[in-house]
Amino acid sequence: MHDVIIIGGGPTGVMLASELALQGVQALVLERDAEPTPVVRSLGLHARSLEILEQRGILERFLEHGTKHPLDGFFAGIPQPAPQLLDTTHPYVLGIPQPVTDRLLREHAAELGVEIQWGRELVGLSQGEEAVTAELLDGERHSARYLIGCDGGRSTVRRLCEIDFPGEPSRSETLIGEMELTMAAEELGAVMAKVRQTHKNFGAGPLGDGLFRVLVPAAGVAEERGTPPTLEEFRAQLLAIAGTDFGVHSPRWLSRFGDATRLAAHYRQGRVLLAGDAAHIHPPYGGQGLNLGIQDACNLGWKLAAAVTGWAPPGMLDSYESERRPVAADVLQNTRAQAELSSPEPGPQAVRALLAELMDFEDANRFLIEKITATGIRYDVGDGPALLGRRMPDVPLAQGRLFERMHDGRGILLDRTGGLSVAGWADRVDRVVGAETDNGALNVPAALLRPDGHVVWVGDDQAALQGALHTWFGASTP
Repeated sequence: MHDVIIIGGGPTGVMLASELALQGVQALVLERDAEPTPVVRSLGLHARSLEILEQRGILERFLEHGTKHPLDGFFAGIPQPAPQLLDTTHPYVLGIPQPVTDRLLREHAAELGVEIQWGRELVGLSQGEEAVTAELLDGERHSARYLIGCDGGRSTVRRLCEIDFPGEPSRSETLIGEMELTMAAEELGAVMAKVRQTHKNFGAGPLGDGLFRVLVPAAGVAEERGTPPTLEEFRAQLLAIAGTDFGVHSPRWLSRFGDATRLAAHYRQGRVLLAGDAAHIHPPYGGQGLNLGIQDACNLGWKLAAAVTGWAPPGMLDSYESERRPVAADVLQNTRAQAELSSPEPGPQAVRALLAELMDFEDANRFLIEKITATGIRYDVGDGPALLGRRMPDVPLAQGRLFERMHDGRGILLDRTGGLSVAGWADRVDRVVGAETDNGALNVPAALLRPDGHVVWVGDDQAALQGALHTWFGASTP
């Protein structure tokens, strides 16, 4: 009997396993593939994901392997400068190939004792009142108190649980791959600039070592989505769109993606939950997919650990769906909008031009970029000041900074009054006295933060604080 079984060893599953391990809950991660994939499905980490990594003390590892890029043009590729004074210490996107991100997350998980088993395919699933059992292709069975499906857009867990996955099917596809090409850099740049005036989902960017990441609109939607395109398909589409095939050759990998948008009807069925692409799929505009999965894991991890260890208040685990499903719905909506704005048709291009003018207004620009970076999220944790439900930025403390105090994944009381207490909850919540306010982020007497960094109480009354501690961190202990 395991505490938790996680199906899927991608970034969502591995991050979730690490979050559980921080809380003393061990998860078994089962991955269908025999080894990590070299396919680069994502190329960047946004501000909120970078904050989460910093909260866990591992951001520097990613910065060493990535490149900071400005947030200019990150909404639908509209060439607007990034808004000023974003509410984050990371107002950039970190360019880093997904295989590197995956490897660094696995290394972090291994340090916490997480076990990942490769080549382990789920074929059956059953659950009772106390446990859920996973049946693998080789006939082996594993049981756990909870099972989490982090197994991607074609989730076996979601299918076995018969959880509906409504939405819109793909109307168009894009071919993507890594390959070498013979065209000179100057000519390549000129052709790219011309084609991208009308086709925003077209490009050929250098990756180093003579490789290029190439994207080109497909001729149509493939009947078998899991079948990769051939190099000849790439050449044909490059010729059709750009008038040249760039001399592409020696592909490292080839794939395709569509513009389908689907959202699971529910994130939980009994002792089974969904996270990451298993719960939601959408076009890759804005580079939000991998980030959304990491943020799912950060929200779910401490709540699931509370359920396993027994201190979860009523409704705690269900709040994962009530908080994260609306976030995913918003991502589906903004990626649909960006897909429309990328159409070469006159109507969408007219709307695109109008939106570009509106983004000249700083507030409009910030509003859209906060959607992409996930820094504008506010969970519904009750009525109160605007700070409630929002994530707390990395505010300076009397000694150090906030995120330095969050490495262990515990709750935090930022107490500027000096007179509040977390007695009875000190095994789950740290009290920090002396938060500074030079950046204006903490203009309240005190704030209670969940392990994921979101604020669930502000004020200066001890009785009210105890009520919030009970609501979010369960019953007190002697």
